[in-house]
Amino acid sequence: PRLSRSSALASKATGYPLAFVAAKIALGIPLPHIQNSVTKSTTACFEPSLDYIVTKIPRWDLKKFQRVSHKIGSSMKSVGEVMGIGRSFEESLQKALRMVDTGNLGFE
Repeated sequence: PRLSRSSALASKATGYPLAFVAAKIALGIPLPHIQNSVTKSTTACFEPSLDYIVTKIPRWDLKKFQRVSHKIGSSMKSVGEVMGIGRSFEESLQKALRMVDTGNLGFE
């Protein structure tokens, strides 16, 4: 299985080793036979309840590219992404917005 950049963010947010589980599945081990390394008592297909919200926002650092168009469109490629973790959507969004640009205080 292929892991996207979002998988690394999801692993970081949840503490769940997605790449490890994907590698085991690629080796032919069924998901119900892989131990959940977070709970240590259930299988990898067990879905724990999460008490936080994660918001991911792409970054477009247009200053890095001299001849790039500044018009936003469907073909734009981000140079990375940021993640905010909070107890509510509002909190996680504010944290993510502040991470996009260190001078940004989020919504006021």
